[in-house]
Amino acid sequence: MQSSVVLNTVIIVIALAVAAYLAFSKRLEQSSSWKATVTPLASIMGSGFLISAPLLANTVGNYAVLCMVALLLIACAVGHAIRFNIRHFEPIEHQQGTAQKVAFLSRIVLAAAYFISVTYYLQLLAAFVLNAVGVSGDVYANIITTALLVAIGGIGMWRGLDELEKIETYAVSLNLGMIVGLLFALCAYNIHLLLGGEWRLPDMSSEINLHDFRVLLGLLIVVQGFETSRYLQDEHSADERIQTMRRAQIISAVIYVMFISLSTVLFHSGLDADVTAITNIMLPVAVVLPILISIAAVGSQFSAAVADTSGAGGLVQDIVQHKLSIRYVYLIIMVVTIMLTWATNVNEIIAYASRAFALFYFLQSLVASIVAHQQKQTWQSRFFALISIMCFSVFVFGIPSGG
Repeated sequence: MQSSVVLNTVIIVIALAVAAYLAFSKRLEQSSSWKATVTPLASIMGSGFLISAPLLANTVGNYAVLCMVALLLIACAVGHAIRFNIRHFEPIEHQQGTAQKVAFLSRIVLAAAYFISVTYYLQLLAAFVLNAVGVSGDVYANIITTALLVAIGGIGMWRGLDELEKIETYAVSLNLGMIVGLLFALCAYNIHLLLGGEWRLPDMSSEINLHDFRVLLGLLIVVQGFETSRYLQDEHSADERIQTMRRAQIISAVIYVMFISLSTVLFHSGLDADVTAITNIMLPVAVVLPILISIAAVGSQFSAAVADTSGAGGLVQDIVQHKLSIRYVYLIIMVVTIMLTWATNVNEIIAYASRAFALFYFLQSLVASIVAHQQKQTWQSRFFALISIMCFSVFVFGIPSGG
């Protein structure tokens, strides 16, 4: 009992200490490199960290780590294409040509993807809120999501989202602090089992059939978010964005592989397929973890929804060449996302978001392939063409985990 209290206390101290340092460190606040790293890192780690373990456990069982590595490799390949575009396409983006036309289409697709992801983040937030108070039901989740969409859209139309975006630093810091605390707890738990001779892989089916493979394709959203570096050119140079995007992908990949590796011992047959199942999975490790996870989930998903609403608003205005007031743009976003909320559930919206971003990645990889071909970089062009085919396959074949 005493050791349990000590472990829970240490977890809280570690999580809060890391969160406080990230939120209030003057050195980090003044570091352009850190700001350029944390934007994609927060997007990659935000919702994916919450949903990856239960969804992979139910889909592929003990092969979860290998499948996570596969998803990360796809993300790294796409990241390479987008970094290539930062270096080679951005200087010619406003010229005329096939690559420019494809890139313009990709921005329209990204705006649509943001519409879906806003819905996805807030549906996930609602699911964690309801789970924390012991209530279930799609209607309740949709009511909470709708209320939040009205609030964000209303504030955007009334005063803009600048004030709400200021909470992102604290939400990101809290989420990263929770992740460090959770990884520490999982390490301690696995070491305890190992020293006691009780560590073993769970006895559960790990066969992967065609349906499971299609579900895995629908989980690309788990490692999505690195593309945000592409649109930070107003604040950061091309070199800095390329370097920090790569760093964010490496850091997130290490964290994901550690997390799934350490979590696998907790998997079991009949595991709840709900996206909030991570709170139940982690309960045997430490009673404080479900509380920390739920608090961080609410903060991170709200800030992500605000960021993507703002991003969608900026893209739509750019697409229509600022002929539409930002107030009307936020109104359109609010109406469309509310319609999506009532037309989908959280498992469906995960797959839809994955497919939307996969289509964006397909188009961005196509841009990279065209530009590389124009620059006589034959092998690069072929590699990017292969990535684009892979992303298009995700778009066509990815399905919801409950589908």
